Parts: sequence; C-alpha cells; structure tokens
Amino acid sequence: MNVGALLILLLFTLALLGVPICFAIGIATVAALIMGDMPSIVLAQKTFTGMDSVALLAIPFFMIAGNLMSGSINKKLIAFADAIIGWVKGSLSIVAVVSSAIFAAISGSGVATVSAIGGSMIPAMKEEGYPGGFAAAVCSVAAILGPIIPPSIFLIVYGNATETSIGQLFMGAVFPGIGLAMVLLCYVLWYSKKYDLPAHERKTPKQIVSVTIDSIWALLMPVIVLGGIFMGIFTATEAAAVTCAYSLIVGVFVYKDLKTKDLVGIFAESGVVTATILMLIGFSKVSSWVIVTSGLPVTLLESLLSVTSNPVIILLLINMLLFVVGMLMDANPAIVMLTPLLLPLIKELGISTIHFGVVMSLNLCIGLVTPPVGTCILLGKTIAGESLENTLKAALPLIGLAIAFLMVVTYFPPLTTWLPSVLAK
Repeated sequence: MNVGALLILLLFTLALLGVPICFAIGIATVAALIMGDMPSIVLAQKTFTGMDSVALLAIPFFMIAGNLMSGSINKKLIAFADAIIGWVKGSLSIVAVVSSAIFAAISGSGVATVSAIGGSMIPAMKEEGYPGGFAAAVCSVAAILGPIIPPSIFLIVYGNATETSIGQLFMGAVFPGIGLAMVLLCYVLWYSKKYDLPAHERKTPKQIVSVTIDSIWALLMPVIVLGGIFMGIFTATEAAAVTCAYSLIVGVFVYKDLKTKDLVGIFAESGVVTATILMLIGFSKVSSWVIVTSGLPVTLLESLLSVTSNPVIILLLINMLLFVVGMLMDANPAIVMLTPLLLPLIKELGISTIHFGVVMSLNLCIGLVTPPVGTCILLGKTIAGESLENTLKAALPLIGLAIAFLMVVTYFPPLTTWLPSVLAK
C-alpha cells in the first residue's frame, strides 16, 4: 500500500476515534515514516521549518484580538447595526448577520464569531419571540463569515502550506465574503417578512449619530486592519499585531471593560489554541513531505485525468471531497492534509492558488455548520438551548444557499482573482 495513502487512512481513523487532531497527524506521520523506511530525522527538521514562519505570528495575535473583543467592542458593533437597520422586520436576525460580518473582519475565527455574536443575539432573539432553532441557525451559519472575510486563520494556514501570499489571499476573499453575507441577508429578510417577525422602533437621525459616535472605536478596527493590508501599509502579520494592540488599548482605556485579571485568562486560552494549531502545522509539513515523496499526488493526478480532463467536472469532484471531509473534521487539519494532495492537480489545470485557496476555505467553512463535527452549529444550539434537530432544520436553507454560492465562486474565478490583480499593480 502506498505510504502516503496509509498516512491519510490512519489519520482519518485516529480522528474518528476521537484522538486530538494535532496528535493524530503526528502519530500517523511517524507510522508512515517507519512503514516507508524513511529517515526519521525528517520529523524534527520539517516540524521545525513548518512552524518557523513569520506569517504564522498572525495566528496568536488574531486569536488574542478575538478574545479581547468579546466584551464592549462586540456590544458596540451590535448596537451600531441595530441603530441602522433595527426598524426592519426581523431586525435582530439581520443585525446578527451584519454584526458577524463586521466581527469577522477583525477576529478571523468562526467559533469566536458565534460565541461573541451568538452569545448576545440568540438570547435577545428568543426573548422577542423568534423561534429558537431559527435564532441558533442564523448566528451559527453567519459565523462562517469569520474564516472567509479577511483576516482568516484558514487562509493563513493555506497560504503557509502553499507559499501563497497571505495578503493576496485576503484580497481574494473580500468579494466572496461580502457576497455570502448578502446571500444570508436576503434569506433572513425573506423569512422575517414571511413569518412577520418583530421590528424595533426606527431610530432618529440624532440617535443614530449618537450610537455611531459611541461605536466609532469598534468600527474603526476593521477599517484600520483591512485598509492597512490592502494599501500596503503593513503585512498581514503586522496587521494582526496592530489588531491585538488596538483591541487591548480600546478595551482597557476607552471602553474600560477589560480588567487586568481578565487578561491572564484571555492570553492563556489564546496560547493553548495557538499551540494546537502550530503543532498541527508543524506535523503537517512532515506529512506533506511523506505524501509528496510517496508519489500519491502524481498517482491521483494521473487517475483523475485518465477519467476526465474537464476542469468543470474535476472541480465538482474536489468540492464534493472537501464537503465530505469538512463534515468529518475541522478545517485546519483538512487544509494541511489535503493541500499537498490536491495542489499538483490544481496547478495542472491552470487554476490560481489564490482562487483555489478561497474555494477550499469557503467549502470547509460550511463544514462548521454540518454535523457530525459542525463546531459552530453545536455551539449555537447550545447557546439557544435547542435540540440539534430543530437547529439543523432551520439551518438547512441557509446551508443550501451557502453551497449554491460556493458553486458560483468555484466557477467564476474573477470573484477571487480580480481584486488581488488590481491592487497588486
């Protein structure tokens, strides 16, 4: 049996048995090295070089920023969105989507988004008579905007794995992220009108100005982060550091809801998550080397091209594979496991690595709301106190629309390649 295929099979088996994914990929890689009679020193060399990247510093900074924003900054974003669109039927569900999109442009994490936005919005929606399943579904599915709208931790992991510019990946994700947000908004507007969900009283211009001024520090954050990256003022890694420092200063000195005693817990939690991701990335470099050395990508490429050379069909098959994998494991390990396998095929078809990175991330993001893993939807239904069955029933139309939009992004590359090409000039 091909040692690369053995590694992937063992990784899936360990993951399904409940072994933490960073350890599963390490165990599978060591087993593959032994079975393939490969030099063991590669394990230390590749693991170290895999983590030895300045770009990866963005991960802990964005993790810390996301946790720092869970207080007043998050509440200010919600208050601003409510002031602007609170008078529309089903306004709270619309505010949840808009707030998730804004929060996504700062945190880069789906779980952080559903925790911060859903933690506030789901109880508020239920209190106003919204169906609990719908409230949980909206906040859960809107949370997948976190890993799509830049900055995105998924895209940082993918960029490191493929040596693709993270800044250009962020630019490529802008239109797909905004487009998906618009699709979700259209659905909640239709649902709210159909079921006559409540609306808030329209705010006066004076009230809107007051709320905007009160929220200005929170609203400036995505402008500073994304504007700085796209204008070339700082790199994605530097943007992460700026976001972290800005969140800390605003939380401690402006909104004053962050206490010194809270910072220790925030830093510790962020450190644990970051360490897990970095272990995963380090081991993935070894596993990638094993897979490529085994010749498995070439075998897969030849097998697929012997059946069809039609890029439309091949992209459909890849999307189906990613969707199934996304249902079974988190996106970060899926990216590090599948990227070395699929990259030769993508290059053979002449597909931009920026385009494929956004498609891959968007596809695997949908896995955040599809069981059995479905981290975001499990968290959303827990916050709502709803059954998984009711939450999934309400989420299915939203998931279906997300999949349809994925197909649009897949087969219309300018959505991801136009902005990077323009801003790179």
